[in-house]
Amino acid sequence: MNKKKKADDNGYVYSTDPGFQFEESAGETATPDPSKQNLRIRYETKHRGGKAVTIVTGFLGKEDDMEDLGKKLKSFCGTGGSVKDGEILIQGDQREKVRLFLAKNKYSFKG
Repeated sequence: MNKKKKADDNGYVYSTDPGFQFEESAGETATPDPSKQNLRIRYETKHRGGKAVTIVTGFLGKEDDMEDLGKKLKSFCGTGGSVKDGEILIQGDQREKVRLFLAKNKYSFKG
């Protein structure tokens, strides 16, 4: 995700309309309980030079909480990874370890 500060959530920076005003955003939504998350786990090798990646998608809530979950998953699996574009990427075929971690921490998931 882009960490640059924007004028509003829609990316508006300038308008030629003299009556235009930015709408106030409500801010980030609170992160729901792990049992209310509907995460999906998938395995992918496309567009990665043959490298395998386990991807966790569907996280709802704050970006910081998703990064924290990504850090915990990487540590549990003992491998690298990243958090990009609303997805948690874990290097290698770590589907079983990710399932085990999510079940242990009471996350709802499929895949």
